[in-house]
Amino acid sequence: MPETATPQFFNRELSWLEFNQRVLDEALDPANPPLERLKFLAITASNLDEFFMVRVGGLQQVFDQGGTDPDPAGLAPEDQLARISWRVHLMTDGQQAGWTEIERQLAERGVRRLAPEALSPEQSQHVQTVFYHEIFPLLTPLAASGEAPFPVVPALTLCLAVRLQKAGRKSTRFAILPIPRNVSRVIGLEAEKGSPFLLIEDAVRMHLDLFFPGEQVREAVAFRITRNADMAVREDLAGDLLSQMRRVLTQRRESACVRLEIQAHASAECMRFLKSRLGVVARDIYESAGPLAFSSFFTMGVAPGDETLRSRGWLPSPSPDVPANASLFSVLGARDVLLLHPFESFEPVLRLVQQAADDPDVLAIKQILYRTSPNSALVAALARAAERGKQVTVIVELKARFDEARNIGWAESLERSGVQVIYGIKGLKTHAKLCLIIRRETTGIRRYLHVGTGNYNEITARIYTDVSLMTCNPDLAADASLFFNTITGYSQPVKYRKLEAAPIGLRDRLLELIEGETARASQGQEAHIMAKLNAVADPRLIEALYAASKAGVRVDLNVRGVCCLKPGVPGLSENIRVISIVDRFLEHSRVLYFRHGGEPRVFISSADWLPRNLDKRIELLVPVEDETCRARLINLLKTCLADTAKGRWLQPDGSYTRPETAGRNVLRSQEILYEAARKRDAEATRSQAPVFEPHRPAKES
Repeated sequence: MPETATPQFFNRELSWLEFNQRVLDEALDPANPPLERLKFLAITASNLDEFFMVRVGGLQQVFDQGGTDPDPAGLAPEDQLARISWRVHLMTDGQQAGWTEIERQLAERGVRRLAPEALSPEQSQHVQTVFYHEIFPLLTPLAASGEAPFPVVPALTLCLAVRLQKAGRKSTRFAILPIPRNVSRVIGLEAEKGSPFLLIEDAVRMHLDLFFPGEQVREAVAFRITRNADMAVREDLAGDLLSQMRRVLTQRRESACVRLEIQAHASAECMRFLKSRLGVVARDIYESAGPLAFSSFFTMGVAPGDETLRSRGWLPSPSPDVPANASLFSVLGARDVLLLHPFESFEPVLRLVQQAADDPDVLAIKQILYRTSPNSALVAALARAAERGKQVTVIVELKARFDEARNIGWAESLERSGVQVIYGIKGLKTHAKLCLIIRRETTGIRRYLHVGTGNYNEITARIYTDVSLMTCNPDLAADASLFFNTITGYSQPVKYRKLEAAPIGLRDRLLELIEGETARASQGQEAHIMAKLNAVADPRLIEALYAASKAGVRVDLNVRGVCCLKPGVPGLSENIRVISIVDRFLEHSRVLYFRHGGEPRVFISSADWLPRNLDKRIELLVPVEDETCRARLINLLKTCLADTAKGRWLQPDGSYTRPETAGRNVLRSQEILYEAARKRDAEATRSQAPVFEPHRPAKES
């Protein structure tokens, strides 16, 4: 089903699905080790889960309410839903093909999935022991037949639809058996050779008689449902935001089914039953010849001793700009520090907050938390700072989708420690990443700040590519203070010295920068824009880039996911190139470069070029003016744009193609950046002069 759209824009949802296809391509690539391929397969499944919960769920709501307005690509909601279904069914077939090939590769190395009938007596006994002690107590069968309401089946939970028949009766009934998500998907088995395993749903099938004594199990089919999670808080209504967020979480547990995944061997009777009781149409049913819920294989821990099954680990390097155990206040007093994660460690960011919490000269800390990790050391440092009498203000964004429950917990915990907690900003999501530390020094009050493109999450900082800037630049520090005062004190928007913030001035500043390059190109000057973003879909910015291209501006975009801009169209965008990189780390940093007549302007940002980020979120655009830091970011952009190993170029028809590498060196940007970080650390270590300290005799007492 090819896309028919207006000449200027790609559809956002279909563009996102092409991004997920590029992730799936990594799972299908035989050059990747099998467990690396399995990881990418799991990511595609997890991505689709969220896509259906949010994007498809929202579209279905619009369609059900009679919405017919087309999107910028000219597609009405009904058209989008039909095209999404067609594309995802193709993708599901690709996932199954990938699983079959990965399973074959694993089996060749002794990691074999066994069917229940293939188990040896010893293996069957082991499964029985594991089932009785670790699985059986957690399972609860739910009656589903008759006039009773269909049970509230947990979303994204693997379930068995069990068709039962009593002896002497023709009629059958159904029961639903959810399999908890907090148990391992695989059960490891002993064998003379290799590392065989059994899937948990097969272990449950082996023991169904324990749940339904006196009945014959006619069928036990695995299925899984996805529920609509596109629900917003009514912030225009009076009431406490915290209680409203809890209400949203409750609504999600019972919302409409937007996708039914089911094993392909299900009987017609079982299919009719689930289709009717869940209220799904054929378009939203996805049959699978293999296992469901590939996302649960992300942490599959089979054969830990065989390192050939995985890619070699890339550990983050220490930054030579931040010596171990050094005071960050001393370091930043001398120079700005730029960190490229995860090639360089996130530890200095954590150390900055921890040192601020423990430093008696620190008076206050102000921080934004959008998403953070479980058991966060950074959150613990903020609580400790408040307990030690420092003024600590934290904006915890309760509306961060799918992290609402965790953020509610952090907010309440921080409040108990004496932290002043702000539950986000009414009508907006606070998506900026900023920490401000106010310290008393001999010369007076000095402000230190960290600003980044990623969240304050120690876990994702090891798997997302992001940028951190730490500085005590007076202008940026003054702007950061103004920014916090504006969003925590009901203040009117102010004019910043260096920063720009959404939803007020960020888009206008971007348009000004793009139009500046356009004007220079129109005057015959060299003009160039480079940008690294996760998504580009804002019509005004896209139209500005089209105008820049027509004027002769060279535009190089590194866009990980959604890109509604059509590059390379004659007369519209022939000077625009778009590359997407999918590799072992998730590309997440946002970096912008404008040639500006030979005096480059370089920025980092929390915002993608999406209408929601520029109109409905609090975001930051931060200039990087230190020459060394700026040069590193320009090199980052050029390195990514030169990727011929994992980069794919967007074509005018919406497809992505591999770069031509015949006769050329193959360049893998993430590997180059990883090796560069290691080299910087090694050179710094070698340059440290050894200190010779003689042993001296102890003085006699």
